[in-house]
Amino acid sequence: MTTQTRRLYTGKVHTIGGRDGSSRSSDGKLDVRLSAPGGFGEGTNPEQLFAAGWSACFEGAMAIAARKMQVTLPAETAIDAEVDLNSGEDGFFLSARLSVSLPGLDPSVARAIVDAAHQTCPYSKATRGNIEVAIDLA
Repeated sequence: MTTQTRRLYTGKVHTIGGRDGSSRSSDGKLDVRLSAPGGFGEGTNPEQLFAAGWSACFEGAMAIAARKMQVTLPAETAIDAEVDLNSGEDGFFLSARLSVSLPGLDPSVARAIVDAAHQTCPYSKATRGNIEVAIDLA
Protein backbone atom coordinates (compact mmCIF):
# COMPACT_ATOMS: atom_id res chain seq x y z
CA MET A 1 0.00 0.00 0.00
CA THR A 2 1.15 3.52 -0.70
CA THR A 3 1.45 6.21 1.96
CA GLN A 4 -1.78 7.76 0.62
CA THR A 5 -3.76 4.52 0.94
CA ARG A 6 -6.06 4.04 3.89
CA ARG A 7 -7.21 0.53 4.79
CA LEU A 8 -10.95 0.63 5.41
CA TYR A 9 -11.58 -2.96 6.42
CA THR A 10 -9.92 -6.36 6.61
CA GLY A 11 -12.04 -9.48 6.29
CA LYS A 12 -10.46 -12.32 8.25
CA VAL A 13 -11.53 -15.90 7.57
CA HIS A 14 -10.03 -19.17 8.79
CA THR A 15 -10.53 -22.12 6.42
CA ILE A 16 -9.79 -25.78 7.12
CA GLY A 17 -10.27 -28.73 4.81
CA GLY A 18 -10.24 -26.82 1.51
CA ARG A 19 -13.24 -27.37 -0.75
CA ASP A 20 -14.55 -30.08 1.56
CA GLY A 21 -14.02 -28.18 4.80
CA SER A 22 -15.35 -25.06 6.44
CA SER A 23 -14.68 -21.34 6.73
CA ARG A 24 -15.35 -19.09 9.69
CA SER A 25 -14.81 -15.35 9.97
CA SER A 26 -12.96 -13.87 12.93
CA ASP A 27 -16.17 -12.17 14.10
CA GLY A 28 -18.28 -15.33 13.68
CA LYS A 29 -20.72 -13.68 11.25
CA LEU A 30 -19.67 -16.07 8.49
CA ASP A 31 -19.59 -19.75 9.37
CA VAL A 32 -20.04 -21.99 6.34
CA ARG A 33 -19.48 -25.56 5.33
CA LEU A 34 -17.75 -26.01 2.00
CA SER A 35 -18.10 -28.65 -0.68
CA ALA A 36 -16.81 -29.06 -4.19
CA PRO A 37 -18.94 -27.57 -7.01
CA GLY A 38 -21.46 -30.10 -8.23
CA GLY A 39 -20.55 -32.40 -5.36
CA PHE A 40 -22.83 -34.07 -2.91
CA GLY A 41 -21.70 -32.13 0.15
CA GLU A 42 -24.04 -29.88 2.09
CA GLY A 43 -21.90 -26.75 1.88
CA THR A 44 -21.41 -23.91 -0.52
CA ASN A 45 -18.33 -23.51 -2.69
CA PRO A 46 -15.79 -20.76 -3.37
CA GLU A 47 -17.39 -19.89 -6.72
CA GLN A 48 -20.76 -19.21 -5.05
CA LEU A 49 -19.08 -17.16 -2.32
CA PHE A 50 -17.19 -15.13 -4.93
CA ALA A 51 -20.40 -14.54 -6.89
CA ALA A 52 -22.19 -13.36 -3.74
CA GLY A 53 -19.36 -11.03 -2.74
CA TRP A 54 -18.92 -9.54 -6.21
CA SER A 55 -22.63 -8.95 -6.81
CA ALA A 56 -23.09 -7.30 -3.39
CA CYS A 57 -20.06 -5.06 -3.94
CA PHE A 58 -21.16 -4.25 -7.50
CA GLU A 59 -24.59 -3.16 -6.31
CA GLY A 60 -22.91 -0.84 -3.82
CA ALA A 61 -20.77 0.61 -6.62
CA MET A 62 -23.92 1.13 -8.70
CA ALA A 63 -25.53 3.04 -5.81
CA ILE A 64 -22.53 5.37 -5.65
CA ALA A 65 -22.58 5.87 -9.43
CA ALA A 66 -26.33 6.54 -9.40
CA ARG A 67 -25.98 9.14 -6.63
CA LYS A 68 -23.28 10.93 -8.61
CA MET A 69 -25.63 10.96 -11.61
CA GLN A 70 -28.52 12.12 -9.39
CA VAL A 71 -30.50 8.98 -10.20
CA THR A 72 -32.40 6.83 -7.71
CA LEU A 73 -31.86 3.11 -8.11
CA PRO A 74 -35.11 1.16 -8.30
CA ALA A 75 -36.05 -0.73 -5.11
CA GLU A 76 -36.13 -3.89 -7.26
CA THR A 77 -32.48 -3.53 -8.32
CA ALA A 78 -30.93 -6.99 -8.51
CA ILE A 79 -27.85 -8.77 -9.81
CA ASP A 80 -27.64 -12.39 -10.87
CA ALA A 81 -23.98 -13.39 -10.69
CA GLU A 82 -22.50 -16.53 -12.21
CA VAL A 83 -18.89 -17.58 -11.61
CA ASP A 84 -17.62 -20.50 -13.67
CA LEU A 85 -14.83 -22.85 -12.68
CA ASN A 86 -13.23 -23.93 -15.96
CA SER A 87 -10.44 -26.29 -16.94
CA GLY A 88 -8.16 -25.79 -19.91
CA GLU A 89 -4.67 -26.51 -21.19
CA ASP A 90 -3.12 -24.27 -18.52
CA GLY A 91 -5.20 -25.71 -15.67
CA PHE A 92 -8.16 -24.27 -13.81
CA PHE A 93 -9.47 -20.74 -14.33
CA LEU A 94 -12.54 -18.62 -13.64
CA SER A 95 -14.95 -16.69 -15.85
CA ALA A 96 -17.96 -14.67 -14.76
CA ARG A 97 -21.21 -13.06 -15.81
CA LEU A 98 -23.24 -10.39 -14.05
CA SER A 99 -26.81 -9.82 -15.18
CA VAL A 100 -28.01 -6.51 -13.76
CA SER A 101 -31.69 -5.64 -13.43
CA LEU A 102 -32.56 -1.95 -13.09
CA PRO A 103 -36.30 -2.01 -13.85
CA GLY A 104 -37.87 1.26 -14.90
CA LEU A 105 -34.63 3.05 -15.74
CA ASP A 106 -33.95 4.29 -19.24
CA PRO A 107 -31.57 1.73 -20.81
CA SER A 108 -28.91 4.37 -21.56
CA VAL A 109 -28.97 5.57 -17.93
CA ALA A 110 -28.87 1.99 -16.66
CA ARG A 111 -25.91 1.21 -18.93
CA ALA A 112 -24.06 4.34 -17.73
CA ILE A 113 -24.57 3.28 -14.09
CA VAL A 114 -23.38 -0.27 -14.79
CA ASP A 115 -20.33 0.94 -16.73
CA ALA A 116 -19.38 3.38 -13.97
CA ALA A 117 -19.81 0.68 -11.33
CA HIS A 118 -17.61 -1.71 -13.29
CA GLN A 119 -14.85 0.91 -13.26
CA THR A 120 -15.02 1.48 -9.49
CA CYS A 121 -16.11 -1.84 -7.93
CA PRO A 122 -13.08 -3.41 -6.18
CA TYR A 123 -14.05 -6.90 -7.41
CA SER A 124 -14.27 -5.62 -10.99
CA LYS A 125 -10.87 -4.00 -10.61
CA ALA A 126 -9.38 -7.21 -9.20
CA THR A 127 -10.68 -9.34 -12.07
CA ARG A 128 -10.08 -6.86 -14.92
CA GLY A 129 -7.68 -8.41 -17.40
CA ASN A 130 -7.46 -11.59 -15.32
CA ILE A 131 -10.68 -13.42 -16.18
CA GLU A 132 -13.33 -13.22 -18.87
CA VAL A 133 -16.22 -11.10 -17.61
CA ALA A 134 -19.57 -10.25 -19.22
CA ILE A 135 -21.90 -7.69 -17.69
CA ASP A 136 -25.37 -7.43 -19.19
CA LEU A 137 -28.56 -5.57 -18.45
CA ALA A 138 -31.49 -7.88 -17.82
